[in-house]
Amino acid sequence: MVMTEEEKRNTAYHESGHAIVGLSVPEHDPVYKVTIIPRGRALGVTMFLPEGDRYSTSKRRLESRIATLFGGRVAEELVFGQDAVTTGASNDIERATELARSMVTRWGLSDRLGPQTYSEESGEVFLGRSVTQHKQVSDVTAHVIDEEVRRVIDSNYQRAYKIIQTNMDKLEAMTQALIKYETIDEEQIKDIMDGKVPRPPRDWDDTPTPTPRGPSAEKPSAPLVSPAGQH
Repeated sequence: MVMTEEEKRNTAYHESGHAIVGLSVPEHDPVYKVTIIPRGRALGVTMFLPEGDRYSTSKRRLESRIATLFGGRVAEELVFGQDAVTTGASNDIERATELARSMVTRWGLSDRLGPQTYSEESGEVFLGRSVTQHKQVSDVTAHVIDEEVRRVIDSNYQRAYKIIQTNMDKLEAMTQALIKYETIDEEQIKDIMDGKVPRPPRDWDDTPTPTPRGPSAEKPSAPLVSPAGQH
């Protein structure tokens, strides 16, 4: 996939937003790498590296994940304005909504609805998804569920907004580093979050090629192509 310079810039701000929020919320996996090199259908990727196996997740961690998912969209909104926000956050919005709904209807993490399951799905395994859904809640309860899901999403969107708004200098620094290097690692990310100029990647050389001087500069160089008939 070949991106335009405008798409690279938008993607750099978007991924920087994910990284900065992820580094600022509690109980979130550390940021391992950020890249604007396209991978599959994704224009960029922010990679988080779990510190160990985990078999359960706290409410605090789930809300941190939702806030981080919105970090990319929030960064676009703050830099370019609401009318210029792109569709790049579509998958982030989908995942955040699924997490919020699961918190409310499956995991009993809503104070308003309490520790109760409010949905039951069944379907053929080979389809890989639900075929039927048995309605077990009243219309009133369904409305409350929607309100609770919206509350979780809105509160974490606003949390991401405040974090990015407070760290606009770091957002700009990380974006410029991504535009320059295309991929930055945890050491460079730490430099940026500490207010330092990020060090170049280990395999990146920014040293200009020296211009030959003196008599040797006038010597003819070796041919760049083989003589005819040789390979």
